[in-house]
Amino acid sequence: MRIALFATCIGDTLFPDACRSTVQIVERLGHEVVFPAAQTCCGQMHLSSGYAAEAARLAGRFEEIFGAFDAVVSPSSSCVGNVRESTGLDNVFELSELLVRRLGVEDVGASFAGRVTYHPTCHSLRVTRVGDAPLRLLRNVRGLELVELPRADECCGFGGTFSIKNADTSSAMLADKCDAVQSTGAGVCTAVDGSCLLQIGGGLSRRGVGVRALHLAEILAST
Repeated sequence: MRIALFATCIGDTLFPDACRSTVQIVERLGHEVVFPAAQTCCGQMHLSSGYAAEAARLAGRFEEIFGAFDAVVSPSSSCVGNVRESTGLDNVFELSELLVRRLGVEDVGASFAGRVTYHPTCHSLRVTRVGDAPLRLLRNVRGLELVELPRADECCGFGGTFSIKNADTSSAMLADKCDAVQSTGAGVCTAVDGSCLLQIGGGLSRRGVGVRALHLAEILAST
């Protein structure tokens, strides 16, 4: 299968390892991965900030660039959700749902030593609805101990510009999320959205508790 990588803005600038890991995983399974160099933002930031016309133009551009591929994969359920809603394309997948639902793979041959907890992001729960696909993949990682996150479905407080416009509320939500992560005794908190990992990782780092925030793709790429 010929699969295109949609890196996303945050993947390109802050989580390049998640993008590289996504490529490694898909190629490990025998598929061709291509990177359309003309790709840019999908328009989510514009849409959520009230710039609907600009977002529509970016959505149209995305469709022109990615519409002809067998599948498009991205390490961001947030951006995938926006693309689906703004373009109607049905060939765009967040990594875990591509693996589990499209390719029928739950074991990608990964090995990762340590205790890990999984944070289901708001977009993965309510927009892309990836379900338990990330958990199925994590349960098949050799050496990994998966522990349940208390109150897992609660937002981490990022929410795009919400964390800027409502900083006090966002900080309180983040504190609750970090408390939950710490209570598991996990050394790693993983998720399928870099934006949420940026938020959670920052909160954990400031606490100095030695817990890392790591994208699911990076765990699945480990051997």
